[in-house]
Formats: sequence, C-alpha cells, structure tokens
Amino acid sequence: MAWKLAAFLKNVWVREPMLVMSITTKGLAIILSPFSPYTKYTTMINQVTPYIYPVPLRDDGNKPVMPSHP
Repeated sequence: MAWKLAAFLKNVWVREPMLVMSITTKGLAIILSPFSPYTKYTTMINQVTPYIYPVPLRDDGNKPVMPSHP
C-alpha cells in the first residue's frame, strides 16, 4: 500500500509540481498553525475581550442635575 502511495505521489510530482507544492503548503499551514505564537496571543486576547460593551444612558431630561465633580 505504501509503495502505491509513493508511486502516485512521484507520478503527480512529475506531472504537476506546482499543484503538489500548493497542496503541501496549504496542508502545512493548517497543521502547524496551532503551534504558532500568534495563536497563543490571539487566544489570550479573545478570552479577556468583553462581548458586551457598556452603553451610556441617554439623558431624557428627567434626571436630576449632578455635578461632574464634588
């Protein structure tokens, strides 16, 4: 079975080397991306980023006037 796979890959490499290289590059990018340091920091940032941001209340004119400082 392994020799069939090796013969197939050798045949494809002879016929379409750019196709084999593009598939190999994409495969390595998918497989190796969890080991990137960027993945670690992206995960850390996503964990501390809030999903709901506070929204200031609108003044409808019925609120008592409060000083901005004591």
